Amino acid sequence: MASGFIDKARITVRAGAGGGGAVAFHREKYVAAGGPDGGDGGKGGNIVLKVDGHMSTLMDFRYKRKYVAPDGMPGQGRRCTGKDGEDLTIRVPRGTVVRDTATGEIICDMAGQDSFVLCRGGKGGWGNQHFATPTRQVPHFAKAGLPGQERDVTLELKLLADVGLVGFPNVGKSTLLSVVTRAQPKIANYHFTTLSPNLGVVALEEGTSFVLADIPGIIEGAADGAGLGHDFLRHIDRCRLLIHVVDVSGSEGRDPVEDFKAINAELAQYSPELATRPMLVAGNKVDIAPDREGLEKLKEHVEALGLPFFELSAAAHQGTRELMWAAARRLQELPPITVYEPTYVERPPEIDTQEELEIVVEDGEWFVDGPWLRQLMANVNFSDYESKNWFERKLRESGLYARLEEMGIQDGDILCLYNLEFEYQR
Repeated sequence: MASGFIDKARITVRAGAGGGGAVAFHREKYVAAGGPDGGDGGKGGNIVLKVDGHMSTLMDFRYKRKYVAPDGMPGQGRRCTGKDGEDLTIRVPRGTVVRDTATGEIICDMAGQDSFVLCRGGKGGWGNQHFATPTRQVPHFAKAGLPGQERDVTLELKLLADVGLVGFPNVGKSTLLSVVTRAQPKIANYHFTTLSPNLGVVALEEGTSFVLADIPGIIEGAADGAGLGHDFLRHIDRCRLLIHVVDVSGSEGRDPVEDFKAINAELAQYSPELATRPMLVAGNKVDIAPDREGLEKLKEHVEALGLPFFELSAAAHQGTRELMWAAARRLQELPPITVYEPTYVERPPEIDTQEELEIVVEDGEWFVDGPWLRQLMANVNFSDYESKNWFERKLRESGLYARLEEMGIQDGDILCLYNLEFEYQR
């Protein structure tokens, strides 16, 4: 990967756990032990992704790979709820695609939204105020908070440019970008001058502008990872239009037609869809070509394929404006920049239910608690039918219901699973 430019990073994120509920009592005449008034724990902080328009790389994630949001604060007496943990905001460049590392599925595309909750914090535990009954007036227990969600994700930066300049190294793409925009890419006469994509805005007249990207020079074998390979080919993915820049000067002894064919083969191998992407072809460096032989051969080949061809000298500012106007007119006919739809499907976590749960019976209520039960409940959406069925199935498979029936639970008894209460039915 090129030094100074990071466009792919893997990180681990974990939302905060909920704070524990409080066991507390207040003083009140004629109320046994003062009466319970322990407050609930606060909710754990979320992990939130936010687009930062000033970021252009994923460099910040090179050294820091783990992000943990604060936990919620414990509950307090006087029925005071603990403070919620603050959300942890992770800033990313616009155009970052977030994938589940294990499956490669897309969780979200930060091109289409400014913020996204990647992991949700755990709920706070109930304080002992919730467990008082007419016969159990002094509950000396509360509930711990639920854990927050945790994920391993891969961040990929795909540039948000309308038009991408492609071609072999040193064909004049950076020079063209500098001439038609205010971008100032590093330009020199050697291969792989451009080690990171450069963006600029082409403003032709009021109301007519587009974003142009100088993609680092592609070499043969790039689709297989040679040279800069996939690190930069992915930046063409979003470009609606490609401008294929070819050196027709013959200054390096290359054949323009063969160069054109080689780059198109690399694009097609990387992504078959790229082979059908709209393209304009620019024969560059015409001002230093000793003759027009290479130029004419390329023009004949390109026009036979039905592609528009333009002669230009970026260094001499010759033909550049005509090329940009042709690109602007073509963009008006094309659909907007691609925003990738999420493909990630939330899967139930693997939870080891071997460890026995703690079961306490008080005043006809059955209280069940344990680490794996908390983890299980942290991953259940009780408003979703499928999620509730999965929860019910996991409890039955764990042997919990069989154990409760052995202990004498009856239909209609109140079963309290952590902070969920319902009547037991066989």
